[in-house]
Amino acid sequence: MVWAAPFYSPPPPQDDAPSFSGDGELGYTNLSGNTNSETLIAKIRLNWLTGLWTHRLRGEAKSVVKDSDTSAEQYLLSARERRDLEGPHYLFGFARWEKDRFSGYDQQFTMIAGYGRTLLDEETRWLALETGAGYRLDDLEDEAKRRLGVAYGAVDGGWYFSETASLSQELSLEVTRRELTTRSLTALTAHLNSHLALRLSHEIKHNSSPPDEAEAHTDLTTSASLLYQW
Repeated sequence: MVWAAPFYSPPPPQDDAPSFSGDGELGYTNLSGNTNSETLIAKIRLNWLTGLWTHRLRGEAKSVVKDSDTSAEQYLLSARERRDLEGPHYLFGFARWEKDRFSGYDQQFTMIAGYGRTLLDEETRWLALETGAGYRLDDLEDEAKRRLGVAYGAVDGGWYFSETASLSQELSLEVTRRELTTRSLTALTAHLNSHLALRLSHEIKHNSSPPDEAEAHTDLTTSASLLYQW
């Protein structure tokens, strides 16, 4: 069983893979007392197969409220396509919409296409690389829209160190003439049964040159959540 990676094209389907599958992730914390805070992280991914094609839809929402003030609010929607070629090779493409209230952007829309190769596909280990290029539209809060070319690279790897537990690491780079955007997700997943799992994850998003209105260059999210797969 391989949980859907958020940054990359879906892994090659196994021979007995269902034609339609999905998973949802939910994390919530509420602290009260000297500090009142509420954190919500919700993610959903849907996958389906048609011949050599694998399709995926993904949605995410994150919100942090501390002492009645919102300190983080992020939304993401994406669609991905993977077309398997002979051997470990494949082609991919994706479109992604993002809205981050404190990033300095009103919203961003990105389209990328490229080539991927599976370097390791074993029962307990996997590793894949992707490279591509595309286009990004930045809608800034107080400026004209920016249209930028993007060079893209990504790596996805992991290890099943027991029948019920796995460690995964995902990293992507998006380079434009203005900045470098780095995304990283490290996750430890423990399966409770065939449908439920617990996940501890640490996610990093870094922009080397964000707009002046941005709160910071780097967003860090550490979460514990419950996953359900069908």
